[in-house]
Amino acid sequence: MEQGTGEVFAILKDGSITTPKGFKAGGLHCGLKKTTRHDLGAILCEVPAAAAGVYTLNKVQAAPIRVTQDSIGTAGKLRAVLVNSGNANACTGKQGEEDAYQMRASFAEAMGLSEQEVAVASTGVIGELLKMDRVLDGIGQLPARLEGTSAGAEDFCQAILTTDLVQKMICVEAEIDGRKVVVAGAAKGSGMIHPNMATMLGFVTTDAKIGGAALQQLLRQATDLTFNMITVDGDTSTNDMLVAMASGLAENDELTEQHPDYGKFAAALTYVCEVLAKAIARDGEGATKLVEVQVEGAESDASARAIAKTVIGSSLVKSAVFGADANWGRIIAAVGRAGEPVNPDTVDIALGEIETLRQSRPVAFDEEAALEYLKGDTVVIRVHLHLGEGRAIGWGCDLTYDYVRINAAYRT
Repeated sequence: MEQGTGEVFAILKDGSITTPKGFKAGGLHCGLKKTTRHDLGAILCEVPAAAAGVYTLNKVQAAPIRVTQDSIGTAGKLRAVLVNSGNANACTGKQGEEDAYQMRASFAEAMGLSEQEVAVASTGVIGELLKMDRVLDGIGQLPARLEGTSAGAEDFCQAILTTDLVQKMICVEAEIDGRKVVVAGAAKGSGMIHPNMATMLGFVTTDAKIGGAALQQLLRQATDLTFNMITVDGDTSTNDMLVAMASGLAENDELTEQHPDYGKFAAALTYVCEVLAKAIARDGEGATKLVEVQVEGAESDASARAIAKTVIGSSLVKSAVFGADANWGRIIAAVGRAGEPVNPDTVDIALGEIETLRQSRPVAFDEEAALEYLKGDTVVIRVHLHLGEGRAIGWGCDLTYDYVRINAAYRT
């Protein structure tokens, strides 16, 4: 265990999505992927859990999103989330929608749940119908694979991966009303990642007692500060989904805005989302570096967010970072085209602690030191506009030859 920011919560190094009270998870290979890696998984809560969801803003949305919105929207509660990888079930028409609802119904029946208590998520290739015989066979085997252990959580995390190279999990613990409350998360995402939301699936479990409306508000706020501040390639997916479930089994007093520990829980939830978001950016397809853009002195936080997203999403900036080229000109060009207020005479730019531009004038710097800094696995770009109090942080990665190789042959 190690302390989190300001000791508001503790990080549980061995924790997972099954650490909060009431949760099990698992996964298996049902045959959607050409490899033998798991491609079907689920999270199960032993009691009806308060639920919240945030979804892609792409106008073309996959069938599972409609199913999950229907489930959460009915009562604001869930018992389970069923997830497949290897096939996005997107742009599959009426048959795809029927398949998504059949997945929900079949898993509900297998677990003895009502259909409305099950959410569905999918990720993978767009435009291909699911091999439903394999999915349904896997659903029949899945209940026996669900465990309240770290092994069950790891099997689930493997089941949701596509081009990801690593599993992404985080777990923290906070004290609320004198009780230990756990917040945990798991996610997948590596390519087709861009704010609003990213090709990502994210799942948060907690044993906090909180209502669905309050959880929805906090999840949306956390998303704006984290998942909506990452980009790998500028593409927003058809399948992005972030679902949170709260079992309430920690037995704290219900968290509302009036609760003295509401802010503590919000901080823990946001931290979980931030760790997962940064892990997605670091694991960007072909990436060798995590890039963090810090913007200060903007007219507003919203303006700072837009500028950070533009810089982090610039192919020229990303290419320069890959090549360890301290080309600050690409950075200020991205700042200027973000569509936000900028005084062209007052911009400061630094690479880590290496100042390259002050008040929009070049600063002599050690090129060798900059080269060594940019060769590191984490690069921080700092921008100060000197216009106001707005600030934001965005995360992304470098653009490499491997990104093109991976995506040139994604279907094959």
